[in-house]
Amino acid sequence: MNLLEIKNLEVHFTTDHGVVMAIDRINLSIEKGEIMGLVGESGCGKTTIGKSILRVLPEPSGKIVSGAVFFDERNLLDLSEKELHLKVRGRAITVIPQDPSTSFNPVFTIGSQFLDIIKYKVNSEPYDNKRNIKAPKRPTFLKSRARNKKIVEMLKSVQISTPEKQIRKYAHEFSGGQRQRIMIAMALAPKPALIIADEATTALDVTIEAQILVLLRNLTKEHHTSVLFITHDLAVANEICDRITVMYAGQIMESAPTESFFSSPCHPYTRGLLNSLPNPKGNIKTIKGEIPPLINPPKGCRFHPRCPRMLPICKEKLPEAIEITTDHFVRCFNHFAD
Repeated sequence: MNLLEIKNLEVHFTTDHGVVMAIDRINLSIEKGEIMGLVGESGCGKTTIGKSILRVLPEPSGKIVSGAVFFDERNLLDLSEKELHLKVRGRAITVIPQDPSTSFNPVFTIGSQFLDIIKYKVNSEPYDNKRNIKAPKRPTFLKSRARNKKIVEMLKSVQISTPEKQIRKYAHEFSGGQRQRIMIAMALAPKPALIIADEATTALDVTIEAQILVLLRNLTKEHHTSVLFITHDLAVANEICDRITVMYAGQIMESAPTESFFSSPCHPYTRGLLNSLPNPKGNIKTIKGEIPPLINPPKGCRFHPRCPRMLPICKEKLPEAIEITTDHFVRCFNHFAD
């Protein structure tokens, strides 16, 4: 059953040079308990999708032109700002940012910042759309000792040693890996249904990144939490994701279970991305050309100016998404069949 279902979403940004068609009628779904990887080059629209879900696009330039974002069968685009604040943002849907060092307030301790989440965003029950849950008021269901115990438990769950002492420290006193672990704990504390992880391991070295990926996967599976894992790194997506969706210039090109995605890539762009990965033989191939300008994107398939398998129809018509094998979808007139 789908927890999140995006239908025909279209997002524009108004600039001094014209209107940027950042997201072009995309369809995307995430099942309950699934980790969905959203991959693609920088500027393809990955982060814009995450911001559109929470309706935090920069104003007044960013605008959702059309479409729907169904979360637990409710269209988030129909909710008021008050409903989004009380029920969705930081409650049913939480975020793990790319660089936690810029997300913590440097003048407050980790414990005091965690306490704000416990006070305002945590209820005694997990998120349930069928109940009319209100955000806890200051302070409510947890008394002081219980709140501190909750913080210590969450820090222990992300393998922060001696959490009783750590809560008195400031963000700059932690390493990058520790800050990201604390951010994961904060994201899980409200017992969300969905976590949006936006390049959550990019700022970490390879060893720490591997530890964080294992930790995030284990904890989300334990809590049965869905994850939209936004990344440009296919190797990272392979490690953590159940399914991978590829974006290019604001459009979705291919979506498949992770195993099928790597064993049987169908779209020429997907194959180009995989061929560009480092390999033991050193046969790295680049994708010729550049990403088209989204102010005036090419007609038809946006990848056709760079595609080695382009057909005349690719210049005129946007292909429909077709199911090649079970749950493996591709949007291409001349896809690979092997």
